[in-house]
Amino acid sequence: MTNSLRVGSRASRLAEIQARSVLARLQEYHPSTRFRLTKIATRGDRRRDLPVVEIGGKGLFVSVVQDALLAGAIDIAVHSLKDLPVESPKGLTIGAVPERADPRDVFISRGETLAELRPNAVVGTGSPRRAVQVLARRPDLRIKSIRGNIPTRLNRVWNLEVDGVILSAAAMVRLGLDDHITEYLSVAHFLPAPGQGALAVEVRSNDRDVQNIVRRLDHKFSRTCVEAERAFLKAMGGGCTAPLACLGTVSGGRLTLRGMTESGGRLFYAESESGLSAWSDAAKTLARRFRERGDG
Repeated sequence: MTNSLRVGSRASRLAEIQARSVLARLQEYHPSTRFRLTKIATRGDRRRDLPVVEIGGKGLFVSVVQDALLAGAIDIAVHSLKDLPVESPKGLTIGAVPERADPRDVFISRGETLAELRPNAVVGTGSPRRAVQVLARRPDLRIKSIRGNIPTRLNRVWNLEVDGVILSAAAMVRLGLDDHITEYLSVAHFLPAPGQGALAVEVRSNDRDVQNIVRRLDHKFSRTCVEAERAFLKAMGGGCTAPLACLGTVSGGRLTLRGMTESGGRLFYAESESGLSAWSDAAKTLARRFRERGDG
């Protein structure tokens, strides 16, 4: 058994909280092993002045951490799963997906719900997916592209720069800021990003000892859902630049996968269903339904 293992993550406050939650569970399961946190600054953390699509896209927040894992500078990496590109770098694998937190989006304002905002009010988000879903419900609103950590985005609301922002429920709860949530947005109209609310525990593909150590963190239903969501994203050729959304849910031993795409200012929704072991079939079926529509 390895005596000491290094757990790496982005250097942001949220990433640290997420990594420490994983580290604490690993320490509980393997008390004879010492787990140490290593924080790594990524390009996304250093360049908050530009939109994500201009400085690297999907791998923006993970590539430096993955490089450290491949180089042996860390032994385990913890990511927000929605930040991971759909293809793992050669030599790396997702060793575990812990039980997923709330995948929904939330709206934060100075008191009004999204429906209560005055016409021409400004909603801040850096996500094309969130933007198109807001405008589908409230075409009279304006979208302002914003970046920065969650406290920075909340300050834009308190400083009257925007009338509200849309963020991840899981992130707000993990940061202890859920008291600021004005409303939880229904997935009937606001589907999340693939993998939203889930964490990925990444390890080296050839490190069987570490794979065995992290395996106990894996949550079967959470992993099934996010694997299907990522397979759908891959089949659609999507990344953070495309307004794509997808959410898998499990009930009665069946997986339901619901997705959203946008074309010509219109949103299109579809869903597919499969057994839990056939999640890739559900993803392919869902992607095919959108392509047959001409939206993929």
